[in-house]
Amino acid sequence: MVVEIFKTNVQKESDKDYVIAVIQTQFPDYKINFDLEDCDKILRVEGIDLECDNIMDYVHCLGYTCVRLE
Repeated sequence: MVVEIFKTNVQKESDKDYVIAVIQTQFPDYKINFDLEDCDKILRVEGIDLECDNIMDYVHCLGYTCVRLE
């Protein structure tokens, strides 16, 4: 199992739910959650063979920033 952390600019609960729903549609096996309390509005994705570039692309296409944290 691999865990990746992304910095985003998602602010609202409704936006968070929307982003999670879109990612889950494309990657149903991923475990996804947000920490909107964190200053970096953390998106955390857990799964096997994560496709980080695709995750970032989906979030960008929805109009949000998404940067992988090392």
